[in-house]
Amino acid sequence: MKIIGQVAVYPTPGPQIARLTELAFNLWWSWNPAGQDLYEVVDPDLWKQVSHNPVMFLRRVSQRKLDRVAADPDYLARYHAVMAAFDVYMHPAAGATWYARTYGDPSDRLIAYFSAEFGLHESLPIYSGGLGILSGDHCKTASDLGLPFVGVGFLYPQGYFEQQIDADGRQQAIYEKLDFADAPARPALDPTGKQVMVSVELPGRTVYAKVWRIQVGRVPVYLMDTDVEQNAPGDRELSARLYGGDQQMRVSQEVILGIGGVRLLAALGLKPTVWHMNEGHAAFLQLERLREYVQEQGQPFPAALWAVRANALFTTHTPVPAGNDSFPFELMDRFFGAYWGRLGLDREQFLALGRFQQPWGPQFSMTVLALRTSGLANGVSELHGEVSRKMWRSLWPDVPLPEVPISYVTNGVHTDTWLHPGLAALYDRYLGPSWRDAIDAATTWAAVADIPDAELWAQHAAAKTQMLGLVRERTVRRLMRLAAPPAEVNAAAVLFDPNALTIGFARRFATYKRATLIFRDQERLKRLLNDPARPMQIIFAGKAHPADEPGKAFIQQVYQFSRQPGFAGKVIFVEDYDANIGRNLVAGVDVWLNNPRRPLEASGTSGEKAGLNGVPNFSVLDGWWRESWDGKNGWAIGAEREYPNEAAQDEADALSLYATLENEIVPLFYERGADGLPHGWLARMKAAIATVAPMFSFDRMLKEYVAKFYAPADALGGRLDGGSFAGARSLADWEARVRGGWPEVSLAATGPAQGAMAVGQPLPVEATLRPDPLSPDDLAMELVYGRPSDGDLRDATVLPMALVSRGDGEYRYAVAFDASESGDFVYGVRVRPAHADLPNPFAMGLVKWA
Repeated sequence: MKIIGQVAVYPTPGPQIARLTELAFNLWWSWNPAGQDLYEVVDPDLWKQVSHNPVMFLRRVSQRKLDRVAADPDYLARYHAVMAAFDVYMHPAAGATWYARTYGDPSDRLIAYFSAEFGLHESLPIYSGGLGILSGDHCKTASDLGLPFVGVGFLYPQGYFEQQIDADGRQQAIYEKLDFADAPARPALDPTGKQVMVSVELPGRTVYAKVWRIQVGRVPVYLMDTDVEQNAPGDRELSARLYGGDQQMRVSQEVILGIGGVRLLAALGLKPTVWHMNEGHAAFLQLERLREYVQEQGQPFPAALWAVRANALFTTHTPVPAGNDSFPFELMDRFFGAYWGRLGLDREQFLALGRFQQPWGPQFSMTVLALRTSGLANGVSELHGEVSRKMWRSLWPDVPLPEVPISYVTNGVHTDTWLHPGLAALYDRYLGPSWRDAIDAATTWAAVADIPDAELWAQHAAAKTQMLGLVRERTVRRLMRLAAPPAEVNAAAVLFDPNALTIGFARRFATYKRATLIFRDQERLKRLLNDPARPMQIIFAGKAHPADEPGKAFIQQVYQFSRQPGFAGKVIFVEDYDANIGRNLVAGVDVWLNNPRRPLEASGTSGEKAGLNGVPNFSVLDGWWRESWDGKNGWAIGAEREYPNEAAQDEADALSLYATLENEIVPLFYERGADGLPHGWLARMKAAIATVAPMFSFDRMLKEYVAKFYAPADALGGRLDGGSFAGARSLADWEARVRGGWPEVSLAATGPAQGAMAVGQPLPVEATLRPDPLSPDDLAMELVYGRPSDGDLRDATVLPMALVSRGDGEYRYAVAFDASESGDFVYGVRVRPAHADLPNPFAMGLVKWA
């Protein structure tokens, strides 16, 4: 036969089930098990092979199998029920969503959320870890609550790497190009129906990016891709991989994300009223917004700066300065030498927007740029907020540490994404069918106590069996790839005892997360693992950044331990950690272990997912767990304290870890009642659910974001921009007048320098202000008091001072404060600029103390 052509023939769902294709392109299915079942039941083996990707599934499934289910009345009934639920979700009645009920019609509002990665599902591998998973959960919950919301990021054709562990335990990073035909992505179309293409200027050239749209429930996420014909070969690779390349590539990616992202929204005709930067990668978006105001609208830079600050929020996730992107000035010259003039700035003024003094010299910090151009900023847990204020307090040198304008909202998780379906069915039965309407209410979860112990334990056993099946499958697959002996492959197929206490440790393998801490005393650990009456086993999973050699060494150490006598068969490292493994582990292990080096865990969310599934946490008191642990819902490792060095901290935490395992966790797990159930352990499981599920849900988290940040930013942005820009120009004029007169402002105060007082006894303090040439109305007079700590305040209470008299250019103020607690307190009197349209009290950075 002489072949004259080749064609690819794809299956087509019949008219009875035609909307399977529509559903496949909306990730609503990813948090609705009934939606996933519509594909899995057609061909369970293929569903597993395509990593639960319905788009790829529909391109590869047998037409015969589609036709068979299209003629099955039971399948059609399930299909119609799912599509009816999907339609109700996608088209809610007016005012039916939480946002509309609480904040009114959202049609004239839009929150633009920029992130370098979105972890939406394992079939779309464009995320590396917690930051991306959080972004994905943010979009899903915004959809659930009805927020006017849009995501902006990259669609990396090679995504994040596939991890393979070789025979020596070394991590190998494998990159495979994503076939867009297999992805739930469609071209983003402009009002004329053409795929949006944006361009940005990089040194000596223009780079183009086409835009794709991914639908996440009711929320669109727009992702850019530079692999287009107009670009040179090197530029086509700019968006190929997540977090790849050198600093020049990093700047290039961040220019495309920030500046290109603003331009893509404009090309789509979208006009955000709030701008949210999830980490500093997207901070260049503020420069593009400034350029639009200055160059395109003819506004002066000072007014433009107030306008972009007014409705911008920056969320920092990084607990160490070195983890924040910063670039040499000469690199900024190359990329922005032709740009700063469009802002009406010279080089020094431009560099000042991001200048930060590193130990090796000044650099342009993306975090500093974000903080200086955003009116609102937050960390991702209470402790991380404190750490962030310490890290960046040099930007506000005269402000007490507790008042540095970086707030916090503790991270949460999207309940339906991470909740095991079997446990969800239990919740439906005992919490009531409408429990999802009040996920963040503690009262919703009180009924967890009513779940019979036998049913909860049976459900956990089922989840554990499912999890162990996946672990064995991944282990067998790896061994077969390495051509391991048949006996080893056969042993892996029955790896681990489903009745043994199973600990899970799965996260990014950064050294500060201390994956090897539990091996510090190997003989002690071996005794725990191999106790014939009370055995224990540990599952590890996680990726190290391809350039993180110490992190990769930790993976190799864990793997090599797992091969040694005493650990073999009791410790396993599961390769290629992804969202699928994560979902199974957080539901199927018995204890979730987390032992980062405190206070370097910004928040952590994997333990929140475990708690939601009734898996108690065993963790250092860092990040979210510091806020959750109550002594009944899990266990703490170590204490809330500082150590003289890392070795002392490791030793103390390891001793605590072993003692708690030996004396509390292992005995409680194996303590059985007359009915064979571990009732004490089940009480811990129920306490974990009741405390973690509401407080660390994304519903609670996003409602806090709306109340603390989105709603105020939307209102202030409307006042300052408001179409005419009059508010921003007025504020800029006021700022210029205040800065001009500030050096002449003087302040003196009278009050006891030392003394003693009883709780509740008022202490009078007076102050004299000479504001000339400013007006007292331009200023706020305040008394600040709190407990001292290392030359600063541990906490701060602010009392406004009342004007009691005036004359000869002097204004006398007074206030009395009384402490409600005993102890040592310090106090001071200050004056600062005050204006109703400042996004935070210290937005100008001006403070004078008496």
